[in-house]
Amino acid sequence: MKDKEIILVDSIENNIYNFRGKNVMLDSDLARLYGVETKRLNEQVKRNIKRFPENFMFELTKEEEKEILKSQNATSSYGGRRSRIKAFTEHGALMLANVLKTDRAIEVSILVIEAFVKIRQMALTNEDLARRLTDLEKVSKSLGKETKELRNSIDTIMQTINGMMIQHPPKKQQIGFKTDNKN
Repeated sequence: MKDKEIILVDSIENNIYNFRGKNVMLDSDLARLYGVETKRLNEQVKRNIKRFPENFMFELTKEEEKEILKSQNATSSYGGRRSRIKAFTEHGALMLANVLKTDRAIEVSILVIEAFVKIRQMALTNEDLARRLTDLEKVSKSLGKETKELRNSIDTIMQTINGMMIQHPPKKQQIGFKTDNKN
């Protein structure tokens, strides 16, 4: 009997990390999403290593791996993995789906790319908002005493916006699709 599994873009976003200034997904997370064992995924990478330049995939250092283990509170019965954790950029995740050649990997790779794009858009939006707030703050500070009321209004608006940026955005409707998951 086949179980249905719902894969959500939001859940994929939770598996995107930032290492060396790049948004990446780990081999084990991609293997789970693509429906293969991590060992098989890494075998395909080795067989197709020319398809994975450093801007597509890189191995984490021991220190970076420790950071992952701390954040996930994960331990292994044998004290760690036998091979280095591989980190895949957006392009590497797509290339990986192509070398795995399974229908599920192809379908899920679309959601993975959408998650990377969503994170990139959020970062750009936050940068733009931060720049605009800085500009508004400069204008507010340059106002003289005769415009104290306007300055106070601007300060109140900025405090409200800063408070909103810290809070989590409202939960949006989840987007995803159902896949057959063989047990």
